[in-house]
Amino acid sequence: MKIVLAPDKFKGSLTAAEVAEALADGIRAVLPEAELVLVPVADGGEGTVSAALGAGFSPRRAAVAGPTGRTLTAEFAVRGTRAVIEMAAASGLDVLPGGVPDAKGATSLGTGQLIRAALDAGCRDIVLGVGGSACTDGGAGMLAGLGARFTDDAGTELPLGGAALARIAEADLSDLDERLDSATLTLAADVDNPLLGERGAAAVFGPQKGATPSDVAELDAALSRFAEVLGAAMGAAAVRAKDAPGAGAAGGVGYAALALGAARRRGIDVVVEFTGLREAIDGAALVVTGEGSLDAQSLSGKAPVGVAAEAAALGVPVVAVCGRSQLDPAARAAVGFRSVHALTDIEPDVATCIREARTLLRRIGTDLAGTIVDSETRKEPAT
Repeated sequence: MKIVLAPDKFKGSLTAAEVAEALADGIRAVLPEAELVLVPVADGGEGTVSAALGAGFSPRRAAVAGPTGRTLTAEFAVRGTRAVIEMAAASGLDVLPGGVPDAKGATSLGTGQLIRAALDAGCRDIVLGVGGSACTDGGAGMLAGLGARFTDDAGTELPLGGAALARIAEADLSDLDERLDSATLTLAADVDNPLLGERGAAAVFGPQKGATPSDVAELDAALSRFAEVLGAAMGAAAVRAKDAPGAGAAGGVGYAALALGAARRRGIDVVVEFTGLREAIDGAALVVTGEGSLDAQSLSGKAPVGVAAEAAALGVPVVAVCGRSQLDPAARAAVGFRSVHALTDIEPDVATCIREARTLLRRIGTDLAGTIVDSETRKEPAT
């Protein structure tokens, strides 16, 4: 019997790989002969590089600028000429010094430097997973990391961050890394927001990065000015990009990526492809997926729903595990989950669930295996 374990991370508790291992430990205790295939997944945000490494990519590291410009070491994944980059590793909220947000000054510079490191490694097929970003700079920092230069009326290079873009007068792209011309860039993003306006990068995501209402207005105006200047420098593609779905992703990094010619795809679709999840599911008796919280947001392209769709397409039943579930029975059925198993069903205290997630997941794995044994026993003919 083949069982595929394809969970996302339980944020703040366990990585996707650790979730899969804990479930596997519990299942093996009851079904030691079962073929367990562990395929940790992600939705394009944090954990995407880990999913790639679990799929056989090799780790690479680069010293890059963090979201406030301070140097940090960020990891990316390489297999052949393909690289998987996680923006959060260089420009994310989780790597802010001291966790202190800097809504107007945070930069995506390190993300551009990571792309350049991937190019240096010989990669020409680059997946950029966005999510958890700390910046709202329209991707200006990312472009600067790739060789672009942005100046004010006096010809002085602008400081880092989105707010400074209000003073942009010129975008000099003459030193933009020419290897981009022969590279394929994929923007792994579920967000479909445009760059500007009430659904834009500043208005929707700025407050999550510490932006006040006045900051939001200032950043949106600065991004508008940036798009005007970059559009004049890059031409029609950049002009169209500001209104394209996904331009508002990651503080506008989506806009810069689209202006460079990136193709936007759902994060889970990209992860399904490079992990070989579809091939792993084929012939399985059961798929187990999940994430820390199953809720309404999960229905908008999050990893467990994507895994469930793959399982359904192959006619394989799927169950979900999570820290807690806020999905009603109708939503669960619509997604395709045969059942949902939450840690809070065992231990109501959320803090304990986070602290003891590994132990509780082993218990859920044991319970799932017991259910399978009971089902198989009922199928056996009477003698």
